[in-house]
Amino acid sequence: MNRLLLGDEAVALGALNAGLSGVYAYPGTPSTEVTEFIQADAAAREAGVHSRWCTNEKTAMEAALGMSYAGKRALVCMKHVGMNVCADAFVNAAVTGVKGGVVVLAADDPSMHSSQNEQDSRFYANFAMVPLLEPSDQQEAYDMMAYAFDLSESLGVPVVLRMVTRLAHSRASVKVGERKAQNALAPSDSKGWVLLPAIARRQYRALLDKQSAMQESSSASPFNRREGAAPLGIVACGIAYNYVKEALVRAGREASVLKVSQYPFPEKAIKELAAACGGLLVFEDGQPVVENGVKGLLGADVPVHGRLDGVLPRTGELTPDNVAAALGFAPASQFALPSLVAARPPQFCAGCGHRDVYTVLGRIMQDYPQGRVFGDIGCYTLGALPPYGSLASCVDMGASITMAKGAADSGLFPAIAVIGDSTFTHSGMTGLLDAANENSPITVIISDNLTTAMTGGQDSAGTSKYEALCVALGVPAEHVKTVIPLPANLPEIERILREEIEYKGLSVIIPRRECIQTARRHAKKK
Repeated sequence: MNRLLLGDEAVALGALNAGLSGVYAYPGTPSTEVTEFIQADAAAREAGVHSRWCTNEKTAMEAALGMSYAGKRALVCMKHVGMNVCADAFVNAAVTGVKGGVVVLAADDPSMHSSQNEQDSRFYANFAMVPLLEPSDQQEAYDMMAYAFDLSESLGVPVVLRMVTRLAHSRASVKVGERKAQNALAPSDSKGWVLLPAIARRQYRALLDKQSAMQESSSASPFNRREGAAPLGIVACGIAYNYVKEALVRAGREASVLKVSQYPFPEKAIKELAAACGGLLVFEDGQPVVENGVKGLLGADVPVHGRLDGVLPRTGELTPDNVAAALGFAPASQFALPSLVAARPPQFCAGCGHRDVYTVLGRIMQDYPQGRVFGDIGCYTLGALPPYGSLASCVDMGASITMAKGAADSGLFPAIAVIGDSTFTHSGMTGLLDAANENSPITVIISDNLTTAMTGGQDSAGTSKYEALCVALGVPAEHVKTVIPLPANLPEIERILREEIEYKGLSVIIPRRECIQTARRHAKKK
């Protein structure tokens, strides 16, 4: 049977059909649709496949390890920066090993369409010394899931599946098969999960011993293959393979192309291609991970070109145009951006409660020219743009509170943090605990729109619990105040904010009103 699927949906269906027992994830573009597809699958619900959103990526990775310990197959989903959050559990999972298969879906965002950096998740697979799969199209994204779970269980390690934005969010026809039964419950009896130093040393040695098997698996992989026998030698990784093939066809040229979609990259095949062609051109979407590795493998005498020497752009995603240019072909004009297309910066939705928060903040901060408002990751980050221009920072999830605390520690006044409800439970609570332990003179605004709005309106982990959480973390109850951000309430909100800013201790203001987008959806359902 064929189905028209997004790349993310192909991953989700592939996982379900491979006998998935649970998906653990925190929403983040471009990974969100994987979990949403599984949540919407009626057969998965009937079979008891776990699919509730996690508080953050670390809890997701750890819960998946628990499911693996019990012998079941688990999928962990996140965008690339989420790998930073789950890194402790992820790297150690390679040392403990796995029982049931664990696949970690890392969705990278070259060109930063909706992200704060261009980090490449292949570095994490290298760092943890585990296999990574990188599909070139939606069919491979589907096929790789069963392969990845089998590989995870045969090697006893997590396997990473790397997607990029263009593949995650584009559709293609995918041939799909039947659904496999879930693994039987079979808890691990290995002591390798107890990473006391003596055991960890043994487990680490075992991980090192598996590296040759990983290289052999990559060399024999159906997803790594060589095509053609022309003098031009090309290594094309993941989605770059499509761009290379398209450029060669358009130009009527031939090349020897090594398609790489399983890592560690196949060293023997690289050496053979270089020997036949005398040099290589490496195409990869993201950072020059393979290019650097190939340079080290072949040595300085073999020319290797790509992003490092400027043949390809050092930043941004690959496109049919820049791939064609790197191959020495004229790019196709239909990919050029028409001159009539004007840039349109993002903005708050009409009726958004964040607007009212920033309207008040803007008025108040005019009286405190030395003060700063520290922002965070979410829709409300748009408060940094005109007409508000309120935010002084946006670094990573949860940083607003701890940055405000650090600024207050330096003597800056007032130091105000703006953080969203989902981001607060994701990674803001620990910062608030630090501030509470010192009764730091900062004002924290938890802008609560009752959802994880920026990624499409998923459930927020702390809904209806924020006041209790703040008090439990040590904020004085009399300085935890809830307001309703509406134009009619702006005078009251301004009065409360001014009072709490002048309070020489920690205070939390919670402006609460449902996201206008989810409110519309709920109204339609009613």
